[in-house]
Amino acid sequence: MANLRTAMDSAFWDQPISSSQTLEGCAYSIPGDPFPLEVTRASKALRVQQLSLLGNGFPLGTIPSFSPTSTKDLGSFSLQSLFLKLTNHNGWLGLIGQFRPKKLISSIKGEFTNADEFEWPAFKDVARHVFDKSIYSLGLFSQLSLSSSSVLLSTERHGDKRRPRYKMMLWHELPDHDITLEASWPGLFLDHKGKYWDVPESISLDMSSLPSKSGFRYRFGVHKNGGHPQPVNTLNGEVPCALMPGLCAKAAFSYEKSKDFWRHKDEIDDTAEKTDKGKVWRPFDMRLKEPHAAISGIIGGTSAAWFGGSESSPSTELHVDMDTSISTKKRSPLNADLFGSVCYTFQHGRFAKLYGDLTRVDARLDICSASSLAKRVYNIFRRSSFSNADNPLSSPKLSLILQQQVAGPIMVRVDSKFSLGSSSGKQGPHVEDLICSLSYSLRLLRSGKVVAWYSPKRKEGMVELRLFEF
Repeated sequence: MANLRTAMDSAFWDQPISSSQTLEGCAYSIPGDPFPLEVTRASKALRVQQLSLLGNGFPLGTIPSFSPTSTKDLGSFSLQSLFLKLTNHNGWLGLIGQFRPKKLISSIKGEFTNADEFEWPAFKDVARHVFDKSIYSLGLFSQLSLSSSSVLLSTERHGDKRRPRYKMMLWHELPDHDITLEASWPGLFLDHKGKYWDVPESISLDMSSLPSKSGFRYRFGVHKNGGHPQPVNTLNGEVPCALMPGLCAKAAFSYEKSKDFWRHKDEIDDTAEKTDKGKVWRPFDMRLKEPHAAISGIIGGTSAAWFGGSESSPSTELHVDMDTSISTKKRSPLNADLFGSVCYTFQHGRFAKLYGDLTRVDARLDICSASSLAKRVYNIFRRSSFSNADNPLSSPKLSLILQQQVAGPIMVRVDSKFSLGSSSGKQGPHVEDLICSLSYSLRLLRSGKVVAWYSPKRKEGMVELRLFEF
C-alpha cells in the first residue's frame, strides 16, 4: 500500500525528494507543506550506486535527465556518467560528471554558420566552446562504514553556479532507533509549488524509532537554518517560514494500522521455479506478488518550538534595482497539530506473467493539518468573510496512484494529487500535481526497478534505480 509514513516523515527537514537539480539526485521537502507525492520519495540507493549499475544499460554509460536552469541557453537536457569508483571492504569513492550539450551544439553551429569558410580561427573558437565550464558539473562522493555507523561526504560544483555544494551525513543504528546527523552548505529544498530554495546552512540531528508490530512510531530532533534562503532558477517568491534562520526542536508520533479485505497469499514453492542454475523467482517484483484489497490508516501529531531567527518571512521578489521586498508573514514560536491519512489499495494480478497480470490502484486521503482544516470549516459555518484558502494545509488532499503492466517487467505508473477545496486562487477541487513514470523491474534484485519519471509541474525528470518500493 502507499507509504503512509510519508505523512510523518515530511514533518521533518530530512524527507528526501528525487530531483535532477543536483548530482546527488535529491532535494528535501519543506515541513509545513502538504505531503509530497509517493513517487517523489528519493531512492534508497545512493546516486553513485545507481549510476554504477545503470551505466551498463545505457550507451557509453551516460544517463539522461531533465532539469531547468537559470539560463535558457544551457537547456534542460543533460547527460550524467560515473567517471570513477573505488571500493574496498568498508567504503567507496565515486566521481560523477554531468554535461549539458545544448549550449555547445548551438554555439558550434553558430560559429560555422557565420564563418565564410572553414578557417583555423573558427576551429579555435570551437575549442573555446568545448572548454566552457558552464556546461559541465562534477561531484565527488565518498562513504565510510564502521560497524553500526556510516558516514557520507560529498561535494559538487556546477559550472553555471557561483558556489559549490557540500554535504555530510552520519547514520548510526541502535537496537530500536536510527540516529541521523546531516549538514548541507547550502541545503536544497522543494516547496509544494514546485520551486527550489537554497538555504545557506542547514543542519539537523534526528532520532527515529524503528517500525514496530503495534504500529506506533515516534521521532524527535533539532534543526538549524543559517542565512536567508534564495530561490533557485527563479526571480521571485515568498520564502517558506520553515526555511527562515533559527533553531527548531521538533517531535512527532504516529499510530498506523491496516486491515485486509482479502489477500491471496502464495506459497514459496508457487512463487519460484527450479532450473539447472537453481531457483528463479517468477514474479518480477516480490513486493507485488500478492493480489489483495486492503485499507490502512495513520494518525499522529507534531509539536515544534522555534528559537531565534526572524519572525517574518521576507519575499525574495527581485525588482530591476535588485531591492528585496519584505512581507509580514509570521512564524509561530510554538505550535502543535494533528495529521491523518486513510488509504485504500486494490491489486489484481501477481506481476508474474508477460501480459495483463498487474493492475493496481491506491487512493489516499490526507489531512495534513487538523487545526487548519478546523479553522476553514469554522469560517464556512460562520459565513465569515475571512478566507483560509491561501493556506495549502486547510484543504484535504486526495492522492491517486495507478499502476498497469504493459508487457513483461515493463510497467506504467501515474501519480496524481487533488485538492478537495479552493486554494492558491483556484476555485473548487483541482489537480495540484501529476507525475508520470515508466519502470522496468529487475527480477534478479527481487524488488528492484529502473524508473524513468517526468514532472510537468517541475519540468524535470530523471532515470533512477529504486529498491524495495511498492
